[in-house]
Amino acid sequence: MPQFKFFEQVNKNFDKASQYTKHDSGLLDQIKICNSVYHITFPLRRDNGDIEVIHAWRAEHSNHKQPTKGGVRYSYTVSEDEITALSALMTYKCAVVDVPFGGAKGGVKIHRKNYSKSEIERITRRYTYELNKKNYIGPGVDVPAPDYGTSETEMSWILDTYNALNTGLDNEGCVTGKPIAEGGVHGRTEATGRGVFYGIQEACNNKEDMKMLNLNHGLEGKTVIIQGLGNVGTYSAKFLQKGGAKIIGIAEIEGGIYDPGGIDIDKLLEFREDTGSILDFDDAKNIKPSSKTLEMECDILVPAALENQITEDNAQNIQAKIIAEAANGPTTSSAHDILKKRGCLIIPDHYLNAGGVTVSYFEWLKNLSHVRFGRLDKRFEENAFKRIVEAIESVSGKKFTQEQINMLSHGASEEDIVESGLEETMVVAYNEINEIRKKHDVDLRTAAYISAINKIAQAYEQLGIFP
Repeated sequence: MPQFKFFEQVNKNFDKASQYTKHDSGLLDQIKICNSVYHITFPLRRDNGDIEVIHAWRAEHSNHKQPTKGGVRYSYTVSEDEITALSALMTYKCAVVDVPFGGAKGGVKIHRKNYSKSEIERITRRYTYELNKKNYIGPGVDVPAPDYGTSETEMSWILDTYNALNTGLDNEGCVTGKPIAEGGVHGRTEATGRGVFYGIQEACNNKEDMKMLNLNHGLEGKTVIIQGLGNVGTYSAKFLQKGGAKIIGIAEIEGGIYDPGGIDIDKLLEFREDTGSILDFDDAKNIKPSSKTLEMECDILVPAALENQITEDNAQNIQAKIIAEAANGPTTSSAHDILKKRGCLIIPDHYLNAGGVTVSYFEWLKNLSHVRFGRLDKRFEENAFKRIVEAIESVSGKKFTQEQINMLSHGASEEDIVESGLEETMVVAYNEINEIRKKHDVDLRTAAYISAINKIAQAYEQLGIFP
């Protein structure tokens, strides 16, 4: 299989979209280029006393908005090219969904499973120390978040280390994806998967597109294959299944499973917890190699693993009518062209997986305001609704049950507000890029890049930094 330079793939898409804009070529070059990349090396003393050199990176792609924002991944595939490309996608992603951050990304090059919890903690704290030393972290500078191979645990260590090195009222805002007790926000863990669901649902609600694909309007009954059962894939599967779709295939590292009759995701997760694998689940057919699962018949394919999973080598074999890119960069530029020519609807990554950064933005706002969402108005709303219910009872003579009263008078909790804000963000952004798509007669990916380029260019021009 050919090697793909990830940043090059991102820039190909950028160049294709920039042709539909009227911005100066120098400004376009400034938007496209990565502002800075920090390559870090530091020693780790292993639990057995050996010393190992760890390589890590942090890229800040664009400072047109501050702070910059992006996850930190722990993987042996981490490289400067990957981190730079992901930071660029973060820039465009934030612009598409109107989140006021510049794009950044970080990564540590390790096989996580080869390290103990204490070693991971030491790596995380040293990485944070190195970022802080060069001013690559801070609530108004650069704000990390969880990504592939990291979780709220690592974010908690980042916050604790940052607090040890800095004093400040807004320190909690130096990182998002934290535990609730340390300033996290309800709904952040499942945010990317929930955003994927909202994006797919909105696409399926477009009657014109569904007619062109010879599919029924709406999500109900559509068959789905998902690649990757990490955080994003798991929650995408859960919400899609709850929304009426039928999950018929799952691809994981050890192999894939396929069952046209449907796969119960909750039962599959329990099975994997017990056996350590998704293979041999119920009546599902085992698929090896795992990549062949992507080529099975379905309506919607959701690549939710790593980049460059759909290439010119397998794009011709993909049978899905909708490609929903839950992962970053899962489809190469050449593969995209093959799928587009075949009539596939491709929902692009830098729109579809923006749920994580959107809810991270909500968490960051909560940290800076020092007020939990819903705290000021939840009880007021409930009491107002109760008075309305009482008025209806008085006029109609009908008495509501306590269960009905509780349902009708429910005030918005933090999770309700976050969920509502995420849905609003994903729905508005989809319709915005869909209008651009119609205007220029392009695909959704190009439309999303056009949207991002125009917004970033406007931000640069407003900054007045060009003579």
